[in-house]
Amino acid sequence: MSHPSTSVRVTEIFYSIQGESTFAGLPCVFVRLTGCPLRCSWCDTAYAFYGGTSLTISHIVEQVRRYNCRLVEITGGEPLHQPAAQTLITALCDAGFQVLVETSGAMDIAPVDTRAHIILDVKCPASGMTHRMHWPNLARVSQKDEIKFVIQNREDYEWAVAILHRYRLADRCTILFSPVFGKLEHQVLAEWILQDRLPVRFQIQLHKHIWDPALPGV
Repeated sequence: MSHPSTSVRVTEIFYSIQGESTFAGLPCVFVRLTGCPLRCSWCDTAYAFYGGTSLTISHIVEQVRRYNCRLVEITGGEPLHQPAAQTLITALCDAGFQVLVETSGAMDIAPVDTRAHIILDVKCPASGMTHRMHWPNLARVSQKDEIKFVIQNREDYEWAVAILHRYRLADRCTILFSPVFGKLEHQVLAEWILQDRLPVRFQIQLHKHIWDPALPGV
């Protein structure tokens, strides 16, 4: 049996087009870790809540190398829910990969290797998980990181705008506003952003427009 600090539970490792963040459109290797303490109302990866396979850090790094792609994202679930994820992030950085860490915002990002690029969700009211936010994270992001608001309706939008201004987030890093797939029309959110002249980046989940959005591993 692998020592807990040298292995993590993995739902899937796959090669695809990065669908979100400022890295959208680039080929990327995804390492989806198993487990998440949150239950967002619009979650599209509930299949990663349970199960998975325990893999050693060295085995994961070797699998990622086989794709011959420098960009890799650690995602979930909630990847930081597994303490050994920190070891995996550092191992991938040490191996020369450009590492993205997609996190819910509920877990403390302070221990994350500073070479990694954090993509931090701020949970809007419609997610049902605002109360799980670890708010000190907003002061810990750096210019290379990104903060994402997933917006389902006008209430979410107005709440996100208030948080954006209260914490002066646009001065800290890139801010992403993303509509909940199938719940909020892209054009509606885009027009709200333009009307309010927000210093944010509008994004859609590009991969869901390339492949069937119900498919895992894309």
